[in-house]
Amino acid sequence: MTSLKDLDDAQFAELYGSDRFTASVLSSRMRYIVQHMCTGLLNNAFSLILRDWYDFAATISGPPEQNYPMSSVSNSLAMFLGTMSEAVRNTIEEYGPENLEPGDVVICNDPYRAGNHVNDICFIRPVFHEGKLISLVTLRAHQLDMGGVIPAGFSGTKRNVYENGLVIAPMQLYKKDKPVKSAFNLIFDNARYCALLLPDIKTIYQNLLLGEKLINESVERYGVDAYLGAIRYSTDVSAESMSTALAELPDGVYEAEEGIDCDGVDDTVEYKIRLKITKAADRMELDFSGTSPQARTSINAGILDTKTAVGVALKFLVDPATPFTSGAYRPIDIVLPAGTFISATPPDGAVFLYWESTGPVLLAVFRALEKALGRKAVGGDYGSLNIHNANGVLPDGTPWVTTAQCGGEHGPWGATQDGDADSYSVVYQANNLDPATEAIESELPAVVLRKEYAPDSGGAGDNRGGAAVLKDTLYLTDAEHWSSPLHTKTASGVGVYGGEAGALGATWVFHPDYKNVTKDKDLIGTEPEVYSGATPVAGMLDPKTKTVDPNGEYFYFASTPVWHTKPNAVFRYLTNGGGGWGSPLQRDPERVCRDVRDEYVTIEGAYRDYGVVISGDPHGDPENLKIDQEATAERRAELAAK
Repeated sequence: MTSLKDLDDAQFAELYGSDRFTASVLSSRMRYIVQHMCTGLLNNAFSLILRDWYDFAATISGPPEQNYPMSSVSNSLAMFLGTMSEAVRNTIEEYGPENLEPGDVVICNDPYRAGNHVNDICFIRPVFHEGKLISLVTLRAHQLDMGGVIPAGFSGTKRNVYENGLVIAPMQLYKKDKPVKSAFNLIFDNARYCALLLPDIKTIYQNLLLGEKLINESVERYGVDAYLGAIRYSTDVSAESMSTALAELPDGVYEAEEGIDCDGVDDTVEYKIRLKITKAADRMELDFSGTSPQARTSINAGILDTKTAVGVALKFLVDPATPFTSGAYRPIDIVLPAGTFISATPPDGAVFLYWESTGPVLLAVFRALEKALGRKAVGGDYGSLNIHNANGVLPDGTPWVTTAQCGGEHGPWGATQDGDADSYSVVYQANNLDPATEAIESELPAVVLRKEYAPDSGGAGDNRGGAAVLKDTLYLTDAEHWSSPLHTKTASGVGVYGGEAGALGATWVFHPDYKNVTKDKDLIGTEPEVYSGATPVAGMLDPKTKTVDPNGEYFYFASTPVWHTKPNAVFRYLTNGGGGWGSPLQRDPERVCRDVRDEYVTIEGAYRDYGVVISGDPHGDPENLKIDQEATAERRAELAAK
């Protein structure tokens, strides 16, 4: 097959309806359009999940005769990007493309038709030129609530689709740019917090109009043939880029396992992903046969969510330089039997915390390809979003809710050949914002007391994994909480290329009868003794001291499905640490000394993990730490001989 760069001008024009320059300009302009839409929504959203978390994404897709290729995606929530091409295709094919008219907006939120979970509604706007459907512009945006048994929905304890929330089959939300009252009534008759949902939906609609306007401007300037050709060109570039990247990997069969701790019924079942990758020439097959059956509660993912995780993993590892489009999947085959916990089916395979199951899919790809990648391998991240969902009522009777703001949602990445890992980001599939502490405390009866890095938690290596994040939140009123840490039994921050794994995380609640921050006017400490009176929520802990212990007892996240707390209770989240890259004994002792100064590593950790002997006081006099070069050489020789 002739590569794109080897096409002569006549061949290129015949394929894409324009010259190379015009196709490149239009391809870039489509990416600008979706980003412009997202900026508009981000700046004008009302609900915290959109405004503070960036929990949405925009795409442009081609028309039905092109089979709906997704030519551009926004720089936002990556969990949506691999699902949205099929979400648009499935929604419009079921609704009927022949039924679309100018001024329509069609919606769908069914996880099995469109991916993700019921709160993530796809808003699809058809774009017409001279009466012909030429494109579909889409915003998928998280709605703060879609009904169900749990306010805001975030929980791994729901047992079927009926408990999960309102499912919307493909239907009109706007017709001829007028709201369809029955559709709005359906949502608002079933959802909570509609005073926030309504302005959010109106803002989404306005940004769909913006996308449509900018597409029409492009067509008017460059012509419809050039525009449609640029959609094909954008996806062909992605397909060729992925094929080229795959061709550089050694042919072979690569296998790995990953998983999550349990579901929301009990802790007797662990869920395992079994992955077999077969790489030949410029193609790859990923076979998930043998993966555990679907879970009994809402920790499952759907097939489109797994597809997303595969795509994100391979873009991370082998093809990070080119834009993400649906074309990236062209040289990739995915074998995924129905009815596993990463390909759940209704009604009992409830999907909500889908990222908790697809995160291990991504990590399994990282593990499987580690040897094939060699120096290009990437360490694992912190594995679980550890989402905290809480709600209550203010003294004046106003209901409040917090979701994905006050748990362990942000944490470290794994190291690479290029350097140490970042310690405060989101899981590899997310790519969203960190809610501002000021915004949290201004809207909620909650105070973020502590947000800091845990020493000695990043995986040791020539390049160090990101440090685990420790976060304390004080709740000032009575509240009910759902906590979902699902990767605490084994390290998610796997080390690569000789690096070490990151430390395990955990979650605790400090009830006010044990530690009352408001009364004591002091923070809860981080020394080991403080945990003995805490109540474990999840993690591998010493049953007596309640401190993290990889060989300890597993404390099950849903042993208390709903945590009811009195005023002044504190939840503490400690994420997993990120994985290291390369041998710790190869790390420059000066870099280790800087880590001690900056409190990523303790003096004891420097000796134990890196073989570097340091003296001094990192707290009282951090700039005058000293390295004992002779003792370091002896210690490293001792460690190397083990």
